[in-house]
Amino acid sequence: MKFEKIKNKGQARLFESQYLEMLTKTHPLVIWGMYLPIIGYMLYYSHNYLGFTIGTVAVIFIGAMLFWSLFEYIMHRFIFHLASDNPKVQRIVYVMHGNHHEYPRDKQRLFMPPVPSLILASVIFGAQYIFLRQITFMFFPGFLLGYLIYGSMHYAIHAWNPPFKFMKALWRNHHLHHYKSDDKGFGVSSSLWDHIFGTFFNLEKEKEDKEKVKELMFK
Repeated sequence: MKFEKIKNKGQARLFESQYLEMLTKTHPLVIWGMYLPIIGYMLYYSHNYLGFTIGTVAVIFIGAMLFWSLFEYIMHRFIFHLASDNPKVQRIVYVMHGNHHEYPRDKQRLFMPPVPSLILASVIFGAQYIFLRQITFMFFPGFLLGYLIYGSMHYAIHAWNPPFKFMKALWRNHHLHHYKSDDKGFGVSSSLWDHIFGTFFNLEKEKEDKEKVKELMFK
């Protein structure tokens, strides 16, 4: 979904109903506060009630975080940037992600808001449980933490300059995704899969445009 101009003020109106519109916005701390207790309890349950060792819990938990980064890449590349001539599909894509490209300074829509987030999380947990059974209680928390880190990294990339020099490439990869080409730079929390699948920008050949970067940053 291409936009001729980035809009530096305001935010997209997604629904006519003010109540539905309200449900499309949230603050990162709300989502962290909602999921951290779930993550903690599931890990506790896995060790104390299901009998898995701390080592097993840790390995599966960390593996799930890595799996999230691949899931994030696939979703961003093939779903959030799905090209279609169907107006209904275009509408869905815009609601999910397109509005962020048109209004990158809208900080209220970087996390999925609580109601749809809980519904989707329940569906994902159920799908994982079909295949993983009890392992889900270790895998799902890692998947959730991967999502929380992704959302927070996305917020940070739009809010601040990189806190460490080694993170600058990740920041630039996402900024270029916004103002250079949305056909590359799909990794947000990690650039691993962009490197593997050849969609990472060649930063040595890309001139750093500080003015355009400012257009993407929160004020």
